[in-house]
Amino acid sequence: MSSPPFGGSSEMPAVFPDWSPYPDLDSAARAYLRDPEVALEALFGVLRGAQVLCFTLERFVNEVNGVWQEVVVCDGSRLVLWHGEDVAPGDGPVGAMTSSLRVVPLSTVTEVGCRRRLTRTPNGQARVDSIDVYLLLSSVDDAVPPPGVGEDEGRAPLRHDALRFGKTLDDGGAGQIARLEEFSRVVASLVGRPTL
Repeated sequence: MSSPPFGGSSEMPAVFPDWSPYPDLDSAARAYLRDPEVALEALFGVLRGAQVLCFTLERFVNEVNGVWQEVVVCDGSRLVLWHGEDVAPGDGPVGAMTSSLRVVPLSTVTEVGCRRRLTRTPNGQARVDSIDVYLLLSSVDDAVPPPGVGEDEGRAPLRHDALRFGKTLDDGGAGQIARLEEFSRVVASLVGRPTL
């Protein structure tokens, strides 16, 4: 299945190709992302030859903005996150998108959580049908207070920033669930240890 390049047709397939069989970032990104060249140029510009220990990918179609894409890479000392998103109609020229990069030192990850939902097959075997992963960071979420909360009512409670990822059998399939779980285990094994 091919996908249109950046600025191409706005029609997107309902089901995206599966990236989970690809062990390396380059192949997985090229199989799954709509704009792999944009993502890989940004990521490799920061990684600069560092070994990729694990990664996870996400892509979906947003009814307002169009395609939303994300890659998260761990190189042993950092998480490098790339995010690409189509610009909403009226906010820029047709076919415009944003490309964002964020680097998070692993030393700022204070907690890793992984929640799997298990179901039973007819023969009684447990099967993972969804996974939710979060990485709690020491940085504070910079979200603005909700509307209607004034300064005289006090400050909104501080919340730590978190990175959240999820996969289900319907959204990604068993392979991507397993790869996200592998990603969480690798990151969890590095948290609190001296960086590579």
